[in-house]
Amino acid sequence: MPTKLSAAHRPAVRRWIVTGTAGLALLGAGLPAAADEDGPGLSRFYDQRIRWSVKACETAEGTERPEDLQCGKVTVPLDYAHPEAGTLELALARYRATGRSKGSVVLNFGGPGGSGVAELSYGIEDFMDLAEGYDVVSFDPRGVGRSSPVSCGDTGYETAVDLDGTDDALNDPRSVLRKLRKVAEECAAHSGPVLEHMGTVDVSRDLDVIRAALGDKKLDYLGFSYGTRLAAVYAAQFPDKVGRFVLDGVDTLTEPLTEQGIVGARGQQVALDAFIDWCVEDIACPFGQDARSAREDVVQLVRSLDEDPVPTQFDGPFSGQDLVGALGQALYSEDLWPSLERALASLLEDGDTRAIEAFAGGGIALPVRGEAGKTRESGKAGEEGEETGGALVDGEDVPLDNLPAALMAVNCADDPDRPTAEQITRDLARLRADYERASPVFGVYRLTQVLMCHGRPKGTDYIREQVKDVDTPKMLLVGTRGDPATPYRWTVETAKRLGSSAVVLDHRGEGHTGYGSSACVHRKVDDFLLYGSLPPDGSSCGPDRDR
Repeated sequence: MPTKLSAAHRPAVRRWIVTGTAGLALLGAGLPAAADEDGPGLSRFYDQRIRWSVKACETAEGTERPEDLQCGKVTVPLDYAHPEAGTLELALARYRATGRSKGSVVLNFGGPGGSGVAELSYGIEDFMDLAEGYDVVSFDPRGVGRSSPVSCGDTGYETAVDLDGTDDALNDPRSVLRKLRKVAEECAAHSGPVLEHMGTVDVSRDLDVIRAALGDKKLDYLGFSYGTRLAAVYAAQFPDKVGRFVLDGVDTLTEPLTEQGIVGARGQQVALDAFIDWCVEDIACPFGQDARSAREDVVQLVRSLDEDPVPTQFDGPFSGQDLVGALGQALYSEDLWPSLERALASLLEDGDTRAIEAFAGGGIALPVRGEAGKTRESGKAGEEGEETGGALVDGEDVPLDNLPAALMAVNCADDPDRPTAEQITRDLARLRADYERASPVFGVYRLTQVLMCHGRPKGTDYIREQVKDVDTPKMLLVGTRGDPATPYRWTVETAKRLGSSAVVLDHRGEGHTGYGSSACVHRKVDDFLLYGSLPPDGSSCGPDRDR
């Protein structure tokens, strides 16, 4: 699921460009179909063991932690092709099993760009059943959270916002291209060498180092949303190390970012329409009791705020695109609808942005000047020519734009398509029309995300070309019919692509992912992970929020 930084406990000032379909990165070639832990220079990484302690959690995010949370770290190569060229430390957290432990189950909560340490710290309640038989573990992937966090700085943020702030912003392709190149330059300047190694093919190899450091012969894993992409790549690279794998909210392995953006805009529009239908049944709905006029009012509100943003108690005004980002986050779960209704009422009736800003970017805050604006230095040369400098950072030093900056880095690193400047100039008007047909509210926002890959070297073609027909034990894929972010057809398509190893569980409910909204899904996932009890392929579950 789309993650929320535990930095979400800090004020959410403005939306950065988040949600699942765009990115910045400088990664090129793919990796061999199967990675080798015995490759030259890698044994020292595979021989390490994690030193867990409660004290190590104290600096994880600068806030109080649950008493039974333990933290640790592993060291991985910056570049697996050249393991002598530098290292990174990755932050980990775990809850020890409450019963007899069969090893570890590693969680990835999605994003990409979400801090697994933060999510696990505050969300263990959903996984207490798993903790009866597992040590429950998560981690901050490279470039995320405390693990050498990437950033695009203040200027990069402001330039990106300029792209989608008004109706005229996308009407000058040459100006758009200049701004996109400026964003790329700022991200590179503020992120350092890790930015060139942010793709899922690298994260997958990190995941195998974590498996070995945990002392597990095979990896047991539960991934949500983007975490399902990571699972699929791992299955292709390390088929012999796959244990019990669950993929919930299954990502596409083949669709280009341009198509993913349209799918995302369309899905969010459907979710918005459903919210409005629910809202107008309530006398307190700020848009009245007529669904058709309410939909028109939302479109007009976005346009009005883009033309004349309202002031906030924080740094900078609140625009229509800030509102779009907040809506996109709030619509992932029906459980958030009452809070969203109240937040919109505060905005419309009182001009108070505080409640709606809490949704913006999933709780992501705009970098404070002087914090995210620092240029990250490369590691200094160590002994025998090895570079260092990839140590964990303190929680208070994580740039507040880290999640969206990392999201862009990973998604573009995973996508091999790079339209030329000439193609963008020629196709921009058509693309905008296509996106606005998909959603009059989310269309421009999503298109801007997709454009963010311009000017970066092509990403790897490994996922699109080689992640298929995996030779692994059975894996459980959960698809939700009403998922606004990862449509059910992606589950079916990915299952077909992965081959006979994939078993599909059809969740006939709403919202992004099923584990947290259906007691049936929750039970079947836990039964598989804990006991190896796999439901029949094609079986189904209904929605249930009263677990």
